[in-house]
Amino acid sequence: MRHRRRRLRLALFATGGAAAVGLGILAVPLTSAASAATTSVATAHPTTTTTSTKPTVVLVHGAWGDASGWSKVVKNLQHDGYPVVAPPDPLRSLSGDSDYLAAYLKTISGPIVLVGHSYGGAVITGAATGNPNVRALVYIAGFAPDAGESINQLTAKFPGSHITDDPTAQIPTALNAVPFTQADGSTMFDLYIKPDKFNDLFLSNRLSTAASTVLAATQRPLTAQATGEPSRTPAWKTIPSWYLVADADHLIPPDAERFMARRAHAHTVEVDAPHAVMITNPDDVTSLIRDAANGS
Repeated sequence: MRHRRRRLRLALFATGGAAAVGLGILAVPLTSAASAATTSVATAHPTTTTTSTKPTVVLVHGAWGDASGWSKVVKNLQHDGYPVVAPPDPLRSLSGDSDYLAAYLKTISGPIVLVGHSYGGAVITGAATGNPNVRALVYIAGFAPDAGESINQLTAKFPGSHITDDPTAQIPTALNAVPFTQADGSTMFDLYIKPDKFNDLFLSNRLSTAASTVLAATQRPLTAQATGEPSRTPAWKTIPSWYLVADADHLIPPDAERFMARRAHAHTVEVDAPHAVMITNPDDVTSLIRDAANGS
């Protein structure tokens, strides 16, 4: 069932101060420990050479999770003979995370299909620019920002997120903000999803309470800085794109996903699935990645 959409005003964190951060805080994510039932996950070591005729599939996770969220998709792709890697996303800053991934991609020989979920979509958008080996971009309920655009700005364009039930709250009610001191002595905030909000936000209550509790307990935080940082030259302007819209997403509004897919001229599919679609619908995700690999 679709939930009634509400316009949200979210506060933004600035270094050591009260500057506000918009709805894009939900820059999402995703899944930390994949699920208690998943056991297979790709090694995150660079692949310097490959003898496979298939492209290497690189899977990039989003916020509040890690690469194990791709476990079921990895298993499917490996069964099909694809080389697969799922490197860590640092979740510290959009520019820094994109640079890290760009350096990682340079260690891979041969064609690449680059896949990003949620915040990971914004990371691949910057990391793939200028890399001739990246033949396709695949966005899985992911951000696909234009140059100068932040995750906050993108999400604020559309209502429908469950990130807060109080639009006047400085901190969205589904999040906890934990301050930490940076190397230069300034203060930044790590953003965590409250455990009792995790199943609704990421899974639209389609995973068992026991399984979602594991994911909530093992989540990795995203900095507030990453959600407000402007994106650089987008790779989707020069690299063919594919997009999976999660119709039941409670974190990124589905209308925001449709907007980004249309703007990127992406080959688009819509799935009745929550934000964590790679966990609940791994076959749908795998099918779209296969299409991208085959240039469908």
